[in-house]
Amino acid sequence: MNACSDALLQHGIWLTQYPVSVEANQLGLVTKIVHAETGQWQASLLTMPLPKNDPQGYGSAMTYARRYGLSALIGIVTESDDDGEMASHQRESYNSSFSPRSHGMNSDDSQPKSVAVGSGTGMVNLPRLDGVQYRKGTASDGKQCVLATGDTHAKKEFLRKAGFRWDGNRKVWWRYADAA
Repeated sequence: MNACSDALLQHGIWLTQYPVSVEANQLGLVTKIVHAETGQWQASLLTMPLPKNDPQGYGSAMTYARRYGLSALIGIVTESDDDGEMASHQRESYNSSFSPRSHGMNSDDSQPKSVAVGSGTGMVNLPRLDGVQYRKGTASDGKQCVLATGDTHAKKEFLRKAGFRWDGNRKVWWRYADAA
């Protein structure tokens, strides 16, 4: 909540999370965001097993469900616990997508630092932007491309300068991997 509540409110987005009834020994949590001006909304249901079927188990599951439901719906990377950290490193060993934990700006904040995505001749340098993740993909013409996801709205000028284009149908910023 600390990482995103100000940004959500700044863009007129309301957040609500509430428990719902699901199977026995399971917690159901709906996370819903609403754009105040247009009324457009998106919601997600997360179900999670209760570690213990008592108030303490329910509270523990609710805490995790709120964190993971929110981060999944709005696309933020959270600080992980040991299990999540281990799973992350295992995914990195076979997944070519890039999802950095911190994206600092240069001290003058006028130009973002660069990050590299890919390997060999497909390597591309991209602006390091707080809240933006990059992953490799394939364009509709079959060429390799890079997708920028996450908190891209406030960073769109940096993305444009780096050669990215907005795809309104897929709701994603992209550019060819070999773009300068």
